[in-house]
Parts: sequence; structure tokens; C-alpha cells
Amino acid sequence: MSIQSGSSLMRIAPRSGTAFVLQKGQVLTISDPFGEQVADLVAFSQDDSREAISSGRSLDYASKLFLTSGDLIYSNRSNVFLEIVEDTVGRHDFLLTPCSKDTFRIIYGDQDPHQGCFGNLENALAPFGIGPDQIPVAFNCFMNVNVDTTTGVIRVDPPLSKAGDFIKFRASSDLVIGLTACSALQSNNFSFKPIDFAID
Repeated sequence: MSIQSGSSLMRIAPRSGTAFVLQKGQVLTISDPFGEQVADLVAFSQDDSREAISSGRSLDYASKLFLTSGDLIYSNRSNVFLEIVEDTVGRHDFLLTPCSKDTFRIIYGDQDPHQGCFGNLENALAPFGIGPDQIPVAFNCFMNVNVDTTTGVIRVDPPLSKAGDFIKFRASSDLVIGLTACSALQSNNFSFKPIDFAID
């Protein structure tokens, strides 16, 4: 769907997703209405969907793992896509890929797995001509991932976000945004809740 500037708050139902256009200069606010809920964010150039957000370039250029207010999210072509202009949590993940049927099959042992954020993004982005092989590592808003500095073991802890916490992004170019209310049990402290967003 296409969300226009100044539109009211929109809600993404638990374990679902959406996609929309975010124009240059517009500010996207993603909020956690009940707390401890992750939102997977991906972004593509509206002019060329082969250009997408890049975890590797963004973390490399920032020289840190945890991005927050004032940090930039770059594309795979080293163009700035988004600037984080305000962040009430300060802890998000840009390492782990969107959860998928394979995530639930391999990690959780599900025999009839949910399609996860990956499937939700695939469905939401299809009308924009963006296929599943183009979906990159997401910026996982509110996700609390910790890395043991000695062993390198990754641990997913409950999000630090409380009810009403938010993060704001300003678009540096015209983008197609994919956004979910995450479907992974561990990421959301084993409870699935909605995600709210608005564009100004």
C-alpha cells in the first residue's frame, strides 16, 4: 500500500507485514505500542530495486554494531538511504536475517512452520516487483542481540523496548519500505504483538 505524508498512525497486526513508498525527506516513525516487539525493516531504491539497505556497509562505515540516533543506514551502493533522527531505545539489530519457514524448521523444529518475516516481506513487496532473492538482512528495530566477545556466540535476549518506545528514520531518497511485526518467538520474548508506524 502507499501511505501519504501526514497520514495517521497505522498498525501492523502480529506476525504480519506491509510495504509502502517513503519519499525523500519524509520521516518514518516505528513504535512499539505494548513493548518487547521487534519490527523488521528493509528498504529499496524506488528507482532501482537492485539497490537495497546493506548491513555490512552500514556497520562498516559506522564502526559499530549498534546503530542509534545520528547514525546512517547505507545501501549496497554506499548511498545513504535512511538517517536515524530519534531513538528512545538505543538497541537494535543489524546482523540477523528475517525469520522464515526455514528459521522455524531449523531452529525451532516446527513441522508446519510459519512463513515468518521473510514470507511476510515477500508477499508485501511483490506488488513493487521485488522478489524474495532481493530481500536483504533487515534492520531489526528493537531486537536485542548480544555477541560474546570471546566465543562469538550470538544470544537473542528480550527487546529493551517498553510500551510507547519508538525510532524515527528520515529518508535520503525515494524508497520502497518493507516492515513487519516480527514472528520469531525468541526475538519477542515469546509473545507476539503489533507494531505501529506513521509517516510525516
